[in-house]
Amino acid sequence: MYNTRVDFLYRYRVWIIALFLALACATVWYALYLIKHDGEGTLTFAMLNIGQGDALFIQGPTGLQMLIDAGPNTGAVLRELPKVMPWWDRSIDVALETHPDADHMGGFIDVFERYKVGAFITPGVVKHNTTTDALDKGVDAERVPIYVARRGMVIDLGGGAYVRVLYPDVDVSGWGEKTNDGSIVAQLVYGSTTVMLTGDAAFETEDKLVAAGESLESDILKVGHHGSKTSTGDVFIKAVRPSVAVVSAGANNMYGHPTQDVLSRLAAAGVEVWRTDQHGTIVCTSNAVVFTCR
Repeated sequence: MYNTRVDFLYRYRVWIIALFLALACATVWYALYLIKHDGEGTLTFAMLNIGQGDALFIQGPTGLQMLIDAGPNTGAVLRELPKVMPWWDRSIDVALETHPDADHMGGFIDVFERYKVGAFITPGVVKHNTTTDALDKGVDAERVPIYVARRGMVIDLGGGAYVRVLYPDVDVSGWGEKTNDGSIVAQLVYGSTTVMLTGDAAFETEDKLVAAGESLESDILKVGHHGSKTSTGDVFIKAVRPSVAVVSAGANNMYGHPTQDVLSRLAAAGVEVWRTDQHGTIVCTSNAVVFTCR
């Protein structure tokens, strides 16, 4: 004989279990959402400790994310990114390559394999070697929209935060033999706080920016070319007037970066210096009024 009471209890328990699992799942995803958007109203700027190279992570006040350069193709960027973004997050809204040198763009090969990237911005410098060709293939395979940076371009990071491109202001496609001269220079802005982002720009580019007459004042200066003596000149430091300078350089690197020339120029201007080879990954946060670094 069919037992309706047993059948009812069985179905009741199934529904209870299903409801419990649904609530548990919703709770987990809500917690992940809170992690993703923790500190809304706060902008994060991080210089990742990827060795000799550059990799900068930015998260805007509404959670939009941008990766400027990705270091060399050593896997270091994949190790460092989970330290500044949720481990489960597999998307980056904007990736920007300042110039096609391996210590800046090699890590993007791994990034495009691991993360869903919304847009890719380059200076337009054409350079062909094993690393650049592998990256181009990866970008094409993922069908990521590509944009060429030019002075005046603005990348909206939400909540009033944005990155504005200051250089290049000309076609640099044929500058493959002098990639540093075509490096993207930009300024990160959130409220009254700013970061000068220099890539590997040298004195010539710095002088062009100063001569343009636009205000370059920034709270934080991303020191150009890892502290090479051919970047971060006195005139540029005076124009930017940073209180903090951050340097990405590998420990005991063969180039001697950052050079004593640059460190002396920054010291003379009273600028506090943070270095990845001494401090590891550097994280600075802004509430739109002031930056705090750790």
